[in-house]
Amino acid sequence: MATSDAVLQVLSGSSPPFNGVFSVESALKIIRHTSLVCHKGPNTLIRRKSGLRVFALEGTKGVFRSKIGVKRLESAVCECHRARNISGISAEEENKTRLKVETNRPKSVPLNGAISSQVEERGSESNRNLAAAGTVEDRLQSVRESVIEDEAWNLLRDSIVYYCNNPIGTIAANDPNSTSVLNYDQVFIRDFIPSAIAFLLKGEYDIVKNFILHTLQLQSWEKTMDCHSPGQGLMPASFKVRTVPLDGDDFATEDVLDPDFGEAAIGRVAPVDSGLWWIILLRAYGKCSGDLSVQERIDVQTGIKMILKLCLADGFDMFPTLLVTDGSCMIDRRMGIHGHPLEIQALFYSALLCAREMLTPEDASADLIQALSNRLVALSFHIREYYWIDMRKLNEIYRYNTEEYSYEAVNKFNIYPDQIPSWLVEFMPSKGGYLIGNLQPAHMDFRFFSLGNIWSIVSSLATLDQSHAILDLIEAKWAELVAEMPLKICYPALEGQEWRIITGSDPKNTPWSYHNGGSWPTLLWQLTVACIKMNRPEIALNAVKVAEKRIARDKWPEYYDTKQARFVGKQARLFQTWSIAGYLVSKLLLANPSAAKILVNEEDSELVNAFSCMISANPRRKRRAWKKQSFIV
Repeated sequence: MATSDAVLQVLSGSSPPFNGVFSVESALKIIRHTSLVCHKGPNTLIRRKSGLRVFALEGTKGVFRSKIGVKRLESAVCECHRARNISGISAEEENKTRLKVETNRPKSVPLNGAISSQVEERGSESNRNLAAAGTVEDRLQSVRESVIEDEAWNLLRDSIVYYCNNPIGTIAANDPNSTSVLNYDQVFIRDFIPSAIAFLLKGEYDIVKNFILHTLQLQSWEKTMDCHSPGQGLMPASFKVRTVPLDGDDFATEDVLDPDFGEAAIGRVAPVDSGLWWIILLRAYGKCSGDLSVQERIDVQTGIKMILKLCLADGFDMFPTLLVTDGSCMIDRRMGIHGHPLEIQALFYSALLCAREMLTPEDASADLIQALSNRLVALSFHIREYYWIDMRKLNEIYRYNTEEYSYEAVNKFNIYPDQIPSWLVEFMPSKGGYLIGNLQPAHMDFRFFSLGNIWSIVSSLATLDQSHAILDLIEAKWAELVAEMPLKICYPALEGQEWRIITGSDPKNTPWSYHNGGSWPTLLWQLTVACIKMNRPEIALNAVKVAEKRIARDKWPEYYDTKQARFVGKQARLFQTWSIAGYLVSKLLLANPSAAKILVNEEDSELVNAFSCMISANPRRKRRAWKKQSFIV
């Protein structure tokens, strides 16, 4: 081989991805796709350069450590734990290990220059073995995916927050080059869910258990917002670990948890979904770890009941859906989703099923469980019947009569056919359908909201046929919903005068950005769970392959802009934890699909029978049977 040829050599180790010496063309192709210069052995160093970030394999465990970018983490880690790294090794021991690794590391093979005869001989033999094992492209793809996963795990572990020496969660984003922190250095309940699932699937249960129990302690009605107290049972949106000095001692410190119920959030909106996600995670922890003692604790049972009583409280609303304000869920800014947004209904339904499964049977819980079961039946019927839309339903709405009065009215919500937007006529495929984003009197929000539809599949809120139809629509509209980075949070975006009125001219929610049609990589994990449940994992696999082309190279952004998701979001944070964790959960579940059962809710026979009875009673024609009573005043 000529001395001017550029080559890339991957030396075999304990479990090498492949062996071989390649020509300049192959080497450059590898470099373009992986940005990798790798020497792998049982006790050698791996380096991957990505901007200023350098990762090293320490010892034989294959755990990546970042050499930079940990300053923000230190502000949330308790003082007594700062001298320790994530794996529990002291700083002194870590330095010794790194020194040993550097000493034993073989010299790098230059990309330009002469290659030793020993390497050439080994390369010839390796190439013959490689040809027998598969194509070079397949093996390179495998290596590239492995490198991305290793980097993701490294970044996820770097984001861990400690409270009194114990891991308690992960911060929202850990970008070492960002000067504006805002609240991205806090642990969000919503954001931590994919991180928690990733740790559960890896068998690392302590951090999830600590998170569940410590956030339960924050469930309170003592926090105030402009002298008004949130409802009893509300879970915080996020919390921060602060180290404060002890009174009377200038040297001693203690860790405290500082929760945010929305009083410091942009818009001052209290989170509705935090408590629902908490219940879902509690069930997943028990199913994955086998430790049911946590959910059986008296304080945990009380926490579940408080959340349910808050959600099931009587009000002026006549619908079984949960009435919430704008910005109370993942879409946390003004986007016209106030009322009964689909995302909250899907999480609400899932949380009710999880709670009914975990509540201990006792006299004190009997009434609550009965109310819970009644709500499940009414909620499932309402969403399946009135939120569903496909070509048949669209034709029905197109021919609606309005101003109908009586119990037998077909157009129960007085929907005007002129509300059907022009984009929907082109968007709706002949095969497929979805659940609309919102339903209120004289208003149907026809936008497609990804999380609400996906979690309706996971929770069995959608029927079997509807679940397949939703996935059919995602496949049929792949260019619109997945494009160059999965997954659109909603479709289509609000534009023009509609954007100005509904969002208040929000400069962050410009069309095809952030929550206004932006693309969010974290939605990969929910999509994967839904696809596995419906035995269609190839859809999720294709979406993951799309994400792998860019997500690591783009430094794991929070979201992507433009209709085709071609640009990293203008205000998106880099090294966003739930983008990292969402990718990892997808990879773990695709490798072990049976693990998805910790998140899936299977519809039980009681609900199926109740729903069938309601359908057979022809709800379009008859009111639920009850005798009209007269009262003497």
